[in-house]
Amino acid sequence: MDVRLMKEAGMTVCRIGEFAWSSLEPTEGYYDFAWLERAVALLAENGIKVVLGTPTAAPPAWLTHHHPDTLATETSGRPAQHGNRCHYNPSSTTYLRYVRRIVEQMAKRFGTDPRIIGWQIDNEYNRVDYSEDTGRRFQAYLKEQYGTLEALNTRWSAAYWSQTYADWREIPLPIGPHNPGLMLEFRRYVTRVWRDFQHLQCELIRQVAGDKQWITHNFMGWFDGFDHYTVAAELDFASWDWYVGTGHHNYLDSGLVHDLTRGFLNKNFWVMETQPGCVNWAENNNMLNRGEARTMAWHAVAHGADALLYWQWRSAPGGQEQLHGSLIGADGNPRPFYSEAATIGKEFAAVANQVQNTAPVNKAAILHSYDSRWSINAQRHNKALDPLDILRRFARPLAASNIGLDVVAPGTDLSQYKLVIAPAIAVLSEAESAALQQYVNDGGLLVLTVRCAQKDSANALFSTLQPGPLRETAGTEVEEYFALDSEVPVALALPGQVAAQTAGSLWAELLRPLNESTQTVARFGECNGWLDGGPAITISARNENGGQVVYVGALLNEAGQYALTSWLLTITNMQAAWPQPVEGVEFATRTDKDGSTILFVINHTRSSKEIALPQGEPFTDLLSSNSYQDVLPLEAYGVRIFAR
Repeated sequence: MDVRLMKEAGMTVCRIGEFAWSSLEPTEGYYDFAWLERAVALLAENGIKVVLGTPTAAPPAWLTHHHPDTLATETSGRPAQHGNRCHYNPSSTTYLRYVRRIVEQMAKRFGTDPRIIGWQIDNEYNRVDYSEDTGRRFQAYLKEQYGTLEALNTRWSAAYWSQTYADWREIPLPIGPHNPGLMLEFRRYVTRVWRDFQHLQCELIRQVAGDKQWITHNFMGWFDGFDHYTVAAELDFASWDWYVGTGHHNYLDSGLVHDLTRGFLNKNFWVMETQPGCVNWAENNNMLNRGEARTMAWHAVAHGADALLYWQWRSAPGGQEQLHGSLIGADGNPRPFYSEAATIGKEFAAVANQVQNTAPVNKAAILHSYDSRWSINAQRHNKALDPLDILRRFARPLAASNIGLDVVAPGTDLSQYKLVIAPAIAVLSEAESAALQQYVNDGGLLVLTVRCAQKDSANALFSTLQPGPLRETAGTEVEEYFALDSEVPVALALPGQVAAQTAGSLWAELLRPLNESTQTVARFGECNGWLDGGPAITISARNENGGQVVYVGALLNEAGQYALTSWLLTITNMQAAWPQPVEGVEFATRTDKDGSTILFVINHTRSSKEIALPQGEPFTDLLSSNSYQDVLPLEAYGVRIFAR
């Protein structure tokens, strides 16, 4: 009955097995795949393809009972408790031995099965181990990175607070605040642990499956436990698990997370899990409005999702997620949300051929750095200063202006972009600095913000003021920085724009132009005496290829940020997916290799809208086959899709 209901809802793929280790290996060395084979066969008979999850996120009780060294050690020194998933130590030699065995067995049985289209490795990597064994491994990692203790002590300024190390074994695992260099390197070490854990499984599967089955992992959006760009590098594409939790969907924020996930590999992605109406873990597990999940599904597709799956299918009678949203109730019958999922399935099928082999193609990028987030979050200097908030401040006005955006790492090839924004990229390596300078030299517009280019790759302050190695390119430097306890007035005098009074908060940087050709386009008002009348935003002179740097030394309020964004779009001559913004309505595009475009028009509100269309040009909706001219009506949570 379950598979029949899946088929009737238009579902074409099912993910199974990711938490089923105790069912796949009930006792050590005894493998039972018969139930999984029956499930795969039944799904295939009904035209549903299978994504197989390796079950390593939920090791069985017999394993953790007989081998307690496989349990992760908490910061308290106590072992993690069995039974809440991810209680394992991903670098435990014992655990990796058992991981190898179960994945080898699964790969041998299913790695050549044409009904299996791909694999998900583990589930939502997140655990950090603080065992003595991890301490020794971390010390070995540091020796590999720095070569000598003299080099490490120098780059970490270890003599400060008498932290100088004379033996690698003296270096601790950071628990709570610690030396900035030590804390950053430990995050990088954790990244390596997950990279190696994933590589073991990928290698075992690919030895059997080759390129006939793809491999992915389901990441968790902005989670910063490791560097996702590094861990994702070996995957065929990235996936993520998208949940709203409490409240309702905000497309200006969620679109950015889709763009982040797409940016891990600069490829389209999958939404491997999303909520069927509600979850069970939020403060208030409210239901999404009727029709809201449909707009969310098309929103994901518009940002590069090639598949969308729901967690979970049917409510289990027991277990921690018994109250989590699902499509089928504990009685085996469809819950109300099932009908909306069926509508989505029908619509996906209707346009699959047109959308297939298309992807977002954008001319604006925003840089995102885990090193920088870790660095700032460890030393915010103002507890309200969240580096992600700074990123969102710049991204939201772009989304509201119908400007598609890529979220990429600082070392990415930036040559395709007209506009690159570097929000709070505090840590810059030599290679990343060189890439940004090259981008400007080649004619790009680079926007630097507060907390940019403060530190080198060891999390140490540059010997020059911000923006460090980018000072000369930017034509300005930060004379002083200020954590603010109240708003500061900012007077905008952006070229070609109407002068305006706005305000900044949380953080301000007093800029000092390095030459007469650097133009000050905003100044601070009367504040603390230090900032009064000082440069708040500068723009360098155009170089011979037209490249420039804008340095924004204030965190502007919403009105100021939108005014700044409008100016940036004007000077870059950026083309929007739709020329006239409509509040609450998203316009986004995907393009194929021949340049043909699919336009998505999505009403994310509960109110109907009317959109003026170009005169004399008919628009035919791929979903309904209805044609519109002059005016496009959009019902509440309405979606229209056009081939352009």
